[in-house]
Amino acid sequence: MCVHICMADDLPRIAVWDPDEVSIQVARGFQVRDALREVRDILMIDLGAPASRGGLLVCFCGMRVHLPRELTPYASSPCTVG
Repeated sequence: MCVHICMADDLPRIAVWDPDEVSIQVARGFQVRDALREVRDILMIDLGAPASRGGLLVCFCGMRVHLPRELTPYASSPCTVG
Protein backbone atom coordinates (compact mmCIF):
# COMPACT_ATOMS: atom_id res chain seq x y z
CA MET A 1 0.00 0.00 0.00
CA CYS A 2 1.58 3.27 -1.11
CA VAL A 3 1.64 6.48 0.88
CA HIS A 4 -0.41 9.38 -0.50
CA ILE A 5 0.73 13.00 -0.15
CA CYS A 6 -2.07 15.55 0.33
CA MET A 7 -2.27 19.26 1.06
CA ALA A 8 -4.16 20.32 4.18
CA ASP A 9 -5.04 23.38 6.23
CA ASP A 10 -4.51 24.01 9.95
CA LEU A 11 -1.80 21.43 10.66
CA PRO A 12 0.40 21.64 13.78
CA ARG A 13 3.58 21.12 11.66
CA ILE A 14 4.73 21.43 8.04
CA ALA A 15 4.02 17.73 7.37
CA VAL A 16 2.17 15.14 9.42
CA TRP A 17 1.98 11.34 8.96
CA ASP A 18 -1.59 10.06 9.20
CA PRO A 19 -1.48 6.26 9.65
CA ASP A 20 -5.28 5.92 9.46
CA GLU A 21 -5.37 7.39 5.95
CA VAL A 22 -1.89 6.07 4.93
CA SER A 23 -1.02 9.62 3.93
CA ILE A 24 1.32 12.47 4.69
CA GLN A 25 -0.59 15.72 5.01
CA VAL A 26 1.39 18.83 4.07
CA ALA A 27 0.43 22.27 5.35
CA ARG A 28 -0.20 25.02 2.85
CA GLY A 29 1.73 28.26 3.14
CA PHE A 30 5.26 26.92 3.66
CA GLN A 31 8.17 27.04 1.24
CA VAL A 32 8.03 24.06 -1.15
CA ARG A 33 11.66 23.22 -0.34
CA ASP A 34 10.86 22.95 3.39
CA ALA A 35 7.72 20.92 2.79
CA LEU A 36 9.54 18.45 0.52
CA ARG A 37 12.34 18.07 3.07
CA GLU A 38 9.77 17.24 5.77
CA VAL A 39 8.00 14.73 3.51
CA ARG A 40 11.33 13.09 2.63
CA ASP A 41 12.26 12.84 6.31
CA ILE A 42 8.93 11.23 7.21
CA LEU A 43 9.27 8.74 4.36
CA MET A 44 12.87 7.79 5.09
CA ILE A 45 13.23 8.17 8.87
CA ASP A 46 9.75 7.39 10.19
CA LEU A 47 8.55 4.93 7.54
CA GLY A 48 11.81 3.33 6.40
CA ALA A 49 11.55 4.24 2.72
CA PRO A 50 14.74 3.73 0.72
CA ALA A 51 16.87 6.75 -0.20
CA SER A 52 15.93 7.97 -3.66
CA ARG A 53 18.04 9.33 -6.49
CA GLY A 54 17.39 12.35 -8.64
CA GLY A 55 15.03 14.04 -6.22
CA LEU A 56 12.18 11.55 -6.65
CA LEU A 57 10.45 10.53 -3.45
CA VAL A 58 9.98 6.80 -2.95
CA CYS A 59 7.41 5.02 -0.75
CA PHE A 60 8.49 2.37 1.75
CA CYS A 61 7.18 -0.20 -0.78
CA GLY A 62 9.65 1.11 -3.38
CA MET A 63 7.14 2.83 -5.68
CA ARG A 64 7.46 6.48 -6.67
CA VAL A 65 5.37 8.86 -4.52
CA HIS A 66 3.12 11.22 -6.48
CA LEU A 67 3.03 14.80 -5.22
CA PRO A 68 0.17 17.31 -5.26
CA ARG A 69 0.45 20.07 -7.88
CA GLU A 70 1.11 22.60 -5.14
CA LEU A 71 4.45 20.89 -4.43
CA THR A 72 5.54 20.41 -8.04
CA PRO A 73 4.20 21.48 -11.42
CA TYR A 74 4.66 17.91 -12.68
CA ALA A 75 2.33 16.14 -10.22
CA SER A 76 0.10 13.52 -11.78
CA SER A 77 -2.36 12.89 -8.96
CA PRO A 78 -3.26 15.89 -6.80
CA CYS A 79 -5.50 15.55 -3.79
CA THR A 80 -6.76 18.02 -1.25
CA VAL A 81 -7.76 17.64 2.37
CA GLY A 82 -9.27 20.54 4.06
